[in-house]
Amino acid sequence: MTTQPVPVDPPELPRSLAFAQGMIIPAGPVLYVGGQNGTDSTGALLDGLEAQTAQALRNVLAVLAEAGTGPENVAKLTIYLAVGIDPGAAYAATRSVWGDHRTAVTVLAVTPARQGALVEIEAVATIPDR
Repeated sequence: MTTQPVPVDPPELPRSLAFAQGMIIPAGPVLYVGGQNGTDSTGALLDGLEAQTAQALRNVLAVLAEAGTGPENVAKLTIYLAVGIDPGAAYAATRSVWGDHRTAVTVLAVTPARQGALVEIEAVATIPDR
């Protein structure tokens, strides 16, 4: 049995190379990655949207790796952007770190809890059999 999520793309909905309309998660352990900001190992926020987005994704990848999984097993990303941030600019930064791993995605504009934070990213992933 595979542990990788399977994309669901109904033919009556648009198909994206970047995300899936839904994901089926096989039974087994599931990892919920809490919101990651664009902070370095000291907790300092990086400057600008591109740097923060790339670092937030690297932080998500670090949590995934520590749990024994990776981006190919992520079923859902939730991306919170500060109000007024262009999602297209955040998407461009995402591709450089995340690559071509399709997943279900929700993007929301919010007022960040942390002063200066422009992006926060959560993930839900399966953990492969060991």
